[in-house]
Amino acid sequence: MVTFEVALTDRIESDIDRLIEQGDFLNRDQAIEKLLSLGVSAQKTGDESSEELAENLFTQAVDDQQDPADQDNDSL
Repeated sequence: MVTFEVALTDRIESDIDRLIEQGDFLNRDQAIEKLLSLGVSAQKTGDESSEELAENLFTQAVDDQQDPADQDNDSL
């Protein structure tokens, strides 16, 4: 495992400490490793560009919406 030193703003340090206090992480090392991993994973877009991903997410969100007035027509 590679180790390195990183400078964080006071706000980020406070946020990490809050996550640890809430029980989301056991310690700073675990929190920073997991949060960095999530950030790196979010940047990996594969074959699609960020714009294409954003468009797909928007389209999916719109497609998933349901009209509350149409709930009587749902077949259960």
